[in-house]
Amino acid sequence: MALFGTNGVRGIVNEYITPELAVNLARSLGTYMGSKGTVAIGCDTRISGQMLKFATISGALSTGLTVIDVGTVPTPSIQYYVRDHADAGIVITASHNPRQYNGIKFIAGDGSEFSRDGEKDIEKIYYAGKYSIVSWEKTGNFSNDPGVNEYYLKNIINSVNAEAIRSRRFKVVVDTGCGAGSLTLPFLLSKLGCQVLTLEAQPDGTFPWRNPEPLPEALTELTKLVKITGADMGAAHDGDADRVVLIDENGKFINAEVLLAMMAKYILEHDKGPIVTPVSSSQRMADIAKDADIKLYWTAVGSINVARKMMEVNAVFGGEGNGGLIFPKHQYCRDGAMACVMVLEILANGKKISDLAKSVPEYFNAKTKVPSKNIQATMEIVKQEASGLGFKIDTTDGIKIWYEDGWVLIRPSGTEPILRVFAEAKTQDRTEELMQEGLNMVKRAEKVSICE
Repeated sequence: MALFGTNGVRGIVNEYITPELAVNLARSLGTYMGSKGTVAIGCDTRISGQMLKFATISGALSTGLTVIDVGTVPTPSIQYYVRDHADAGIVITASHNPRQYNGIKFIAGDGSEFSRDGEKDIEKIYYAGKYSIVSWEKTGNFSNDPGVNEYYLKNIINSVNAEAIRSRRFKVVVDTGCGAGSLTLPFLLSKLGCQVLTLEAQPDGTFPWRNPEPLPEALTELTKLVKITGADMGAAHDGDADRVVLIDENGKFINAEVLLAMMAKYILEHDKGPIVTPVSSSQRMADIAKDADIKLYWTAVGSINVARKMMEVNAVFGGEGNGGLIFPKHQYCRDGAMACVMVLEILANGKKISDLAKSVPEYFNAKTKVPSKNIQATMEIVKQEASGLGFKIDTTDGIKIWYEDGWVLIRPSGTEPILRVFAEAKTQDRTEELMQEGLNMVKRAEKVSICE
């Protein structure tokens, strides 16, 4: 059984994600590192975070690693810190997953997420249960560093045109969802001269108002406040703030695929080079790459895959159509706060965010998820049916069917027992038709898999 999903090890707390699991995963990391080096360990605001953080600290110390407890931090904050001050990192987070979930994610010494090969090596050690436990006098040293978030914010400011942003005195409404971004994004925007209005900016791991995933239906208060106050923009984070979604000045939700495309367009206007995105992303990215006469690389879903491919091809930009954008000149990981500030840098030229959204090719997207009792068998049956349709099929990640006027992607989630279904076309009606075709395919396959 695979431990690692799309982004780390995740599950329901004290059912799958337990202190015992956390201790042994940290021991596996220490064994992998040869009981040498420094690991930074932090967590988001989930109420189980402290329990699991201290378990991983204990496991790491037992193998002789030096541990720095960085406290409650956004994932990109600890990633930036690891790059400059540690040999590896562990962040306790389930990102966008519901309240009852938590997870454990490893960070490589360069601040990127652990490679898939590295995860497989950790997995082998974990299942073998043969850990490099040191003798009592060699257990690791422990310290705290409370300045990690401040270090992160300072370096974001140094990575953008801060003076241009400050000159505009933007009004921004921020909904950090009581997650780790509550400790960074409002302060970052204030440092950049913005008037900041906040919603749910108190750290609270029960997530009392909305689940950590910043879906449009969960952001009604944010959209209302943007309109009422005449703000230039609204921004919302997921639980660990590696993603951001935006609301335009009219209170309209900006499709995350549109955000990805408009940022790619902006980057390519100033820095020509390859771009990278997963197969779940919009055709907009292909259109923008074609217009800029540069190479677009498609990857499997997951920021690990995108970031690693970006390193390989020296890409100038990459990201996913979920608000997870990667700016390689800053760091090779999704960074919600950096994405938010980069949008402000564009707006500093006098444009409105609604104009930016209109500047990219228009497509209509649909995403949904379906519970599955037998994911592997269902996907195999879907593949058999899709292969008989006569259209081009991409199996980079799941099954992507290219129709003449759009596409459907069916793939298993790496974090939940569900199948995700994506559809895109040039019209809303056709997108809905393609989505229904995809759902019908899944339903038929699921029925057959259960009978078998």
